[in-house]
Amino acid sequence: MPVRTLRLWQDRVEAHVEVVGAGPPLVFLHGPWGLRADRDFLDRLAATHTVYAPHHPGTGPGDPEAVHQLDTWLDLLVYHGELLDELGLERAALVGHSFGGMLACELAAVLSARVTKLVLIDPIGLWRDDRPVKNWMILGEEPLRDALFADPAGEAARRFFARPEEPRARAEAQAGVIWAQACTGKFVWPIPDKGLHKHIHRIKAPTLIVWGRRDGVIAPVYAEDFARRIAGARVELIDRAGHVPHLEHPERVARLVGDFLSL
Repeated sequence: MPVRTLRLWQDRVEAHVEVVGAGPPLVFLHGPWGLRADRDFLDRLAATHTVYAPHHPGTGPGDPEAVHQLDTWLDLLVYHGELLDELGLERAALVGHSFGGMLACELAAVLSARVTKLVLIDPIGLWRDDRPVKNWMILGEEPLRDALFADPAGEAARRFFARPEEPRARAEAQAGVIWAQACTGKFVWPIPDKGLHKHIHRIKAPTLIVWGRRDGVIAPVYAEDFARRIAGARVELIDRAGHVPHLEHPERVARLVGDFLSL
């Protein structure tokens, strides 16, 4: 994907945004592992939309030390909409996975007039104390596979955890996974405290919630929690899918999302 580099927040935050496809604008907000595993899914969405996929600092191109910008980046994205302004998008659909889904949810609440449709893929946030969320940040690779994928031995899991053969690239890829988890542990879990539960009712965009039926990180019962808080939200549970249904079944989920966006 071509990458656009934007300087935001009075030049304090550098944003790398991958752009692919043609058609109505769609902004994709990735989960804690960055965009490295999402490209097949995004290419399918790009058949009908222009997909803008920003990297969060610390999980995309550039110096990994930029992770200290992440908290500023999230405030920028959620509460100011400067990213949309710099991309020249007056209005756009939002699709988000995992904590990216929660960010999409916040953005749709804060900038409701600018969001045409909202798709949440296994979004993190709005948890309940009686429904524990697996702390995948402390898991080793095998338990993490079991939590993320309905078929831990399947092709989607193999691609997700694949490492390059060249030693230096292999070490960098492994470090990237560890760094992304460290970023998430430091910055992402507090995000619900920013107050999403207080203004989620402000979301006006038609909303589709997609959940893997065998999610080992956040139980599918949370889908109904989200749906009850967003007027007219529709829930689709994906069979034989875990926390990353768009990776295990990219064609099916992309078709489902595309059909929803075209309504």
